[in-house]
Order: sequence, then structure tokens, then C-alpha cells
Amino acid sequence: MEESSNGKEAMNEQKEEEQSEEGPHNYDAAKYERPSVTVDVLMMSLRQRDLQMLLIKRRSWPYEGMWAIPGGFINMDESLETAAKRELQEETGVEDVYLEQLYTFGNPGRDPRTRVITVVYFALLDSELLQVSAASDATDVGWFSVYDLPPLAFDHQMIVEYALNRLRGKLEYTTIAFNLLPEQFTLRELQWVYEIILHKKLDKRNFRKKILSTNILEDTGAKKMEGTHRPARLYRFNPEAESKL
Repeated sequence: MEESSNGKEAMNEQKEEEQSEEGPHNYDAAKYERPSVTVDVLMMSLRQRDLQMLLIKRRSWPYEGMWAIPGGFINMDESLETAAKRELQEETGVEDVYLEQLYTFGNPGRDPRTRVITVVYFALLDSELLQVSAASDATDVGWFSVYDLPPLAFDHQMIVEYALNRLRGKLEYTTIAFNLLPEQFTLRELQWVYEIILHKKLDKRNFRKKILSTNILEDTGAKKMEGTHRPARLYRFNPEAESKL
């Protein structure tokens, strides 16, 4: 028993000595493997009565010539969000858009270059307000239907599917759909947004009853012609009632 006790004490002393040696002046980061970190920015918009996303065509290896979500490696001196905005500007020319962090993807084999973890951001916005153009890391840039995408680089197809499922889930408890609408809109236009995202038809009567019961909308008093039908009321989002949706 005494020998065992002495052995434990020696091990504890050695451990304490090793820990005391690890300080700011002698810490060696090279002792640990360091995966690379990237950011990808998934941008969606309603275009041509379809939910579309912005893609870039890769200029270099790996996956040269394939379409991908805009993104790239972060610099040591920048935050994740700063890196996301920089990459978006460099690859597409897009600036000053609101980004929301979606998820982190880190499958060990997702990138043939090295061990790469990516933090994905996404945004819903009006594409008409953007002027996109291919820049440093891309040969082309364009909008594609999320329901008819070309083959994508890396694990980007899985990322898109995850984002779409998350977006559909958020329709139930957030006001995310209003980011795809103008300031004033009709109930028909709002239902159209939900149907495009959910990728299915909704019952008009039930949809309107549910939406109007939340008091999330304000009647502007104005009206708008929709085809040959009688003028439709124009509504706007009521931020004070957001928690009721």
C-alpha cells in the first residue's frame, strides 16, 4: 500500500511539474494538429417564382470548373463573420448583406486538400438589389433553383439540403419569410412565399386564417390589382407581434 501511495504521489508531482512548465512563454502550438477553417455563405432569394441560390464556378483545384457555395479560408486576424463578408465580396461582388450563422460542417474527408472545418452562413434577400459578378476565386457566378442544382463541389449539396430543411422549420416559429417580400404585400404573395419554400400547395382558407389570427400583419389600407381579380389588400409586417407567430 505504501509503495502504491508513493507511486501516485510521484506521478502527481510529475504532472504538476509538467503543467507548471506550460505557460505563455513556452507553450508550443506546434505540438497539436491544427485543422483549417473556412466560411461558406449560402444566399437565397425568390426569383422567377422559384427559390434560388447564388453559386460560383471554382477557378482552381480542387473541383475546378464545378459550381459551389461562395466561401474560403479565414485569416488569423479576422472573425468568422468578417471572413464570410470578405469572401462574399471577393467572389461575387456582394456587400452589406445580413448574414446568419447556420451550422458547422466538419466531416474529416470533406476536403481533399487537408482537414477543413467550415462554418456556414446564410441570408435571405431580394436579389434585385444586388449586382453580382465573378471575382478572384471564381470564373462565373449565377443564380440556380434549389430544386434543380448542378453537381456541387465538396459536400455543398448536403449543406444546401440542411439549409433548406432549417428554413422550412423556421417558417413555423419565426418571421423569416418576410425577408423575401417587399415592405408591402398581399396575402396571396405571402402564401406564394410559403408554398415555394415548403415546395407544396397550401389551402388558401386555412393559411389566411392562421396568419391573420397571429396579428403579425398590419393592414396598410392600400390595395393592389392581382390579375383580373378585384384589388387585394396590402399588408405589412408588424414587428411588435413577432412573438405570436
